[in-house]
Amino acid sequence: MPDFIYDNRLYYNPMEFALHFIGGTWKMPILWRLNKKMMRYSELKKTLPHITHKMLSSQLRELEGYGLIERKAYPVVPPKVEYTITDKGRDVIPVIETISQYGYTIMKEKGISIEGHKAEKVQVNKNN
Repeated sequence: MPDFIYDNRLYYNPMEFALHFIGGTWKMPILWRLNKKMMRYSELKKTLPHITHKMLSSQLRELEGYGLIERKAYPVVPPKVEYTITDKGRDVIPVIETISQYGYTIMKEKGISIEGHKAEKVQVNKNN
């Protein structure tokens, strides 16, 4: 496939292009949570304890800019903002499920088990 440019950036293949929109540590987990229900910022933050406020804010802005989520702000004090997934965002969910399942498969192969939602800390073998 020939290289292509989108938004002044060079891409080498469709996979790289897709990951521009959903890649990184936080975008897929955010979309996964919003696929289940509408959430407020504080609810998202509680379910993603390792994300910083700055990173959560920037990831939500990017996902909104890509049309994968919607942000609804209510004119109340204190401010109330709700996030929901869009139909375009729902189209990504099967991809996230596949990647997640692949991750679990690799974890099992490497002897990493999950109890609840926390992975056990393991010694990483750099040769594998």
